[in-house]
Amino acid sequence: MSQTPPPRRARAEIDLGALRANVRTLRARVAPHVQVMGVVKADAYGHGAVPCARAALDAGATWLGTATPHEALALRAAGITDARVMCWLWTPGDPWDRGIEAELDMSLSGLWALREVTEAARRLGRPARVQLKADTGLGRNGCQPADWPQLVGEALRAQEEGLLRVTGLWSHFACADEPGHPSITAQLDLFHSMLEHAEKAGVRPEVRHIANSPATLTVPESHFDLVRPGIAMYGVSPSPELGTPADFGLRPVMSLAASVALVKHAPAGHGVSYGHHYTTERETTLGLVPLGYADGIPRHASGRGPVLVDGKVRTVAGRVAMDQFVVDLGGDDPAPGTEALLFGPGDRGEPTAQDWAEAADTIAYEIVTRIGARVPRVYVDRDHE
Repeated sequence: MSQTPPPRRARAEIDLGALRANVRTLRARVAPHVQVMGVVKADAYGHGAVPCARAALDAGATWLGTATPHEALALRAAGITDARVMCWLWTPGDPWDRGIEAELDMSLSGLWALREVTEAARRLGRPARVQLKADTGLGRNGCQPADWPQLVGEALRAQEEGLLRVTGLWSHFACADEPGHPSITAQLDLFHSMLEHAEKAGVRPEVRHIANSPATLTVPESHFDLVRPGIAMYGVSPSPELGTPADFGLRPVMSLAASVALVKHAPAGHGVSYGHHYTTERETTLGLVPLGYADGIPRHASGRGPVLVDGKVRTVAGRVAMDQFVVDLGGDDPAPGTEALLFGPGDRGEPTAQDWAEAADTIAYEIVTRIGARVPRVYVDRDHE
């Protein structure tokens, strides 16, 4: 690819070479028979679903995962037709017929979903690919153990009628990002038990899976036939307690930058931004960065968010507004158009997404995922071998 263009008003640079390298690193952490699902839900955690899906497949992922059926159907519409695509967050009335036609693997957690998908299959005259989700302790989506025998039994009866094929059995961890948490072992034990019931009843799944990013990295006994790395694929650590991205051989994929829109001198005692929660202590210079909470910059990072400008890490001065925020440049006088680098891999001393997460009292997942559509994605492809 050509050299990265200079920043416009703002841009999120997405390094597909880093993403490919991350997928290869994750593949190397699992046994050769274990497949990798590249999770590209929520527009690939803000990175762009279609380019990231293609990069993940190029690097050896064999499955793609989305939350909603509409996300999955968008991948098919973009020409991604060879990979298996799974989606797991269905609501009544969702497009089961389109999912069947697109050969999606559709997750079922309850009888209402089983009934809707079988009705769609009967109308179309072709079977659906479905995966049964077990609630092993997360308490969110998934079938409770007490209801599992009925869901499995009805799914098998529908399979005998030729209405569906049970392609997978799966679950999701609650606390895999907390090493040693007792729920990890408890969920694995229950998953084994629910798998045993389903398989004794006659389910012959193509894949069994429970491992998310942290489990892929730290719980090898959870890998089964497939792992589902999401945030790790984008080079963000699923938990600082587990280690930095570099500790796992991963590289952040997204860098967020903007052009400084204005630099001006301000006297001592000058209020900055709404509410005057920041007041200049002495005569200084202020730089205006044209990004705000409408672009996904967390307002909770007001007064704390770090930004690299002109070789120095500055701090958001006052409140983050809808479209802009200010940094105190301490008397430095960079030209308008100078790059303000909010986060990246850290190679140039810039902050990381984790630094912004800490400034906003949240997690790095949220920082990258919330970057809005007003910020253009610029794709580069660097070699990180």
